[in-house]
Amino acid sequence: MIETIASKLAKQIKDTVPDHPASVPVLQYALALIINASMIIILTLFASLFTGRMAEAATILIAFALLRQISGGIHLKTGMACVVVTSVAFTFLACITLDNWWTNLFTGIALMLVLCFAPSRIEKQSRIPARFYPLLRLLSSILVCTNFVIGSSVVAVAFMVQSLTLIRGRR
Repeated sequence: MIETIASKLAKQIKDTVPDHPASVPVLQYALALIINASMIIILTLFASLFTGRMAEAATILIAFALLRQISGGIHLKTGMACVVVTSVAFTFLACITLDNWWTNLFTGIALMLVLCFAPSRIEKQSRIPARFYPLLRLLSSILVCTNFVIGSSVVAVAFMVQSLTLIRGRR
């Protein structure tokens, strides 16, 4: 569905501005990313209206996205699967409250996973040369460590779930 909408929009843009330097596939890819992210944000925040956890949901959206940008992670087969799974997960995660001990434990586990697996699955998703991967691991680790100072259970849950998406089996 997302891919179809992005394809139609890309063709429409190219028809309207035929001399635009971007090709239809490039426009389609960019539009699919925008549509995907927008739908996740809108659906998660809308669902959080009913749970009364909008601030927590917004925090999860931000924390998860920040760590994902520098650490990578698993990708689902379709954009729509990503939207549904992510929106449902974020809405559920926003309802979890941890005490300080569990917050620190989740943050510690996330840190260990980031140190072991980050960056993960970014080879085909990014133009960042492999020589900078250790820097991405360091930045991911520093970001996770900020939650030892902040002490947010919502951020701990977001970081924990995102760090789980980094794990990859043997090839």
